Amino acid sequence: MPNSSTNPDLPDKVSSTADKRLQKPLIIQVALPVPMRKVFDYSLPASLSAPGPGCRVKVNFGNRKMTGIVTGLSDCSGYAEEKIKPVIEIIDTRPLLAKDHLEFLTWVADYYLHPLGDVLFSALPKNLRTGKPATLPENPHWEITEHGSQVLQQGPGRARVQFALLEMLSKATMPLGAEAFKGLSNSWKTALTALETKGLIARAEPVSAAHEAMLNPAPTATPDQQQAIKQVCASLHEFNCFLLHGITGSGKTEVYLRCIDEVLRKGQQALVLVPEISLTPQLVDRFRQRFNVVIDILHSAMNDTQRMQAWERARRGDSAIIIGTRSAVLVPLASPGIIILDEEHDSSFKQQEGFRYHARDVAIKRASINAIPVIMGSATPSLESWHNAKIGRYSLLELAERATTGGLPDIHLLNLEQQPLENGLSFSLRDGVRQCFERGEQSMLFINRRGFAPAVCCTACNALIQCNRCDARMTWHKQDGRLVCHHCGLQSRWPEQCPDCGAKEMVTIGQGTENIHQAIENLVPAAFIERIDRDTTRRKGELEKRLQRAQSGEAQVLVGTQMLSKGHDFPNLTLVGILDADQLLFSSDFRASERLFQLITQVAGRAGRAEKKGVVLVQTRFPDSPWLRVIAEHDYHSFAEMALAEREAANYPPFTYLALLRAEAIDRHQALQFLNAMYRQAKALIAGNPAMQSVDLSEPVSSVMEKRAGRYRAQLLVQATTRKPLHAFLKQWRTIIEEQRASRRVRWSLDVDPIDLY
Repeated sequence: MPNSSTNPDLPDKVSSTADKRLQKPLIIQVALPVPMRKVFDYSLPASLSAPGPGCRVKVNFGNRKMTGIVTGLSDCSGYAEEKIKPVIEIIDTRPLLAKDHLEFLTWVADYYLHPLGDVLFSALPKNLRTGKPATLPENPHWEITEHGSQVLQQGPGRARVQFALLEMLSKATMPLGAEAFKGLSNSWKTALTALETKGLIARAEPVSAAHEAMLNPAPTATPDQQQAIKQVCASLHEFNCFLLHGITGSGKTEVYLRCIDEVLRKGQQALVLVPEISLTPQLVDRFRQRFNVVIDILHSAMNDTQRMQAWERARRGDSAIIIGTRSAVLVPLASPGIIILDEEHDSSFKQQEGFRYHARDVAIKRASINAIPVIMGSATPSLESWHNAKIGRYSLLELAERATTGGLPDIHLLNLEQQPLENGLSFSLRDGVRQCFERGEQSMLFINRRGFAPAVCCTACNALIQCNRCDARMTWHKQDGRLVCHHCGLQSRWPEQCPDCGAKEMVTIGQGTENIHQAIENLVPAAFIERIDRDTTRRKGELEKRLQRAQSGEAQVLVGTQMLSKGHDFPNLTLVGILDADQLLFSSDFRASERLFQLITQVAGRAGRAEKKGVVLVQTRFPDSPWLRVIAEHDYHSFAEMALAEREAANYPPFTYLALLRAEAIDRHQALQFLNAMYRQAKALIAGNPAMQSVDLSEPVSSVMEKRAGRYRAQLLVQATTRKPLHAFLKQWRTIIEEQRASRRVRWSLDVDPIDLY
């Protein structure tokens, strides 16, 4: 059995109990991926060595064999010895999750009131959840031999691929791996094997590139960038939370790169979080152009093997920079040095199903535990982050000017009461796209609706075709010849007659990306039009291809949804048209004004990012709206002041803390009945606890979209002005809910810090 002197990952109690094993079995506390907020006791057979916390084990759970993660060791249990099952197998000899990472994940589970086993397994790639070993494939590297150098002098002869490989290796300053040869020829593997057989090349240990050896020199930093970099780098040895507020095109990424460079020089790793996969390729290219280090990416489009290998390299410290989407915040790092969240305001950082964590808040806690800084960057910060910066909880860094000479784009509000639309486009916008094309410049049309038309209507009775599983209209996808519900995925054909009155004349209403694409084809037939939305980017690699055509300028007109709005850099793009700015103006969502500002500002920010001036045309029927006015003036400070005053008056975040109990059931009344019962339980709990008197409850109501995917939904809102009493209440209330028989007849979830209240 290992002891603490030979294995520093094991606690002292393992060795101290070793001599007692004959009298009393060691108890292994195991977290399992089950919907129960507890760990389970298992005994350790005498034939097995004690695993440390963070190791995986195989155990019997009910009638199943499951993989679990050890969270602790003990010499006693609250259960009778004969009822405790033995561990079947120790999978890991050394912990997969280090002590500080277990501490971090335990906090996450506690804060979001989610089962610890589910949280721990969320931090593992699928291959490791099923008990497979944490291994990396062999990664051979080669260097040219002295004999190979002599042969190289003789010229290529007929073995041209072999000669090209020898030439590459002769010019390299370090051994090269397979990745370096893949673009050379389809027969590179055969040529490599032949060279190795002849003794012209030999295997060698890979050499880690020096962190200071940049592939490309850094551009000159602006004064604002220099100040931001200086402040962050002064805090690399301690926890600090920086909010980097930089207008679009101000060079936030350059600040990230400079700070990461300092972290790498200290031999530490950088974790960079982005809200969506669509941002990953361009950002990775920027990083690879700058740094000669191992950079790994982590997102849901990768296969299981790719995710496991990237995860393991991050855990071992082989990768210096890890760039990923939301779930990457849970990945273990050997030596974390900094965490960066790009577009920190983005709602994609919040997980909306199951384990409902927010990657931004989790990243801040992780940085605190690891005593490292976190940078949150955005041109339109969330109001919660802005408020925290204003009251001194975060350090505010501002980039007030664009890094290029083009300056911010001019934003014009087009009054649709004075400009009739043709296929969703005003005269000014049609004229602007045509002129832009004639000048050889790029334009972009943004509409946050995919498909051809968002509704199909009967001309006789004005009835709209509805989804029969949701309280929503069906969207017409002309290219696929299908009506599709964008909420549950239900599909149907074009209706031959109205389901309400039987009339046979049906027409489309409104526009989506397909419709606008067709309108631009008619407007500028010679233009190369690129449509980028979820429908056109389903196939693997399609998004990267379309973005590459957009960035290179090959695509002359871009049409798309939010996938085009964030972080992309299109150098020749000078005109942006926003087709439906009014969509969020009158929403019931308390975050509507914030999302409106963020969406339009981010989309508008794609224009004029190089040397040419950009123009943004916003189509609206409410050009006098104060929200649109501050957007047109690029005035985030005034917007934030207005929006925070509105939030404070309405008792919404950041001035209160929220939790939402959601329920859904097949029966229309069952979800509300369940919530009403839990409302009464909550009232009684608060009445009996003086420390919880500041917790407020709203009566249960049906969700804004009551029916979705065939189930009826309802919700109950909980609020408090401080976090501590709210969390104390939620912990006890959840236990009460779990004990209720009614909780097993509905689907329910408790969402801490929800971002959507519908």
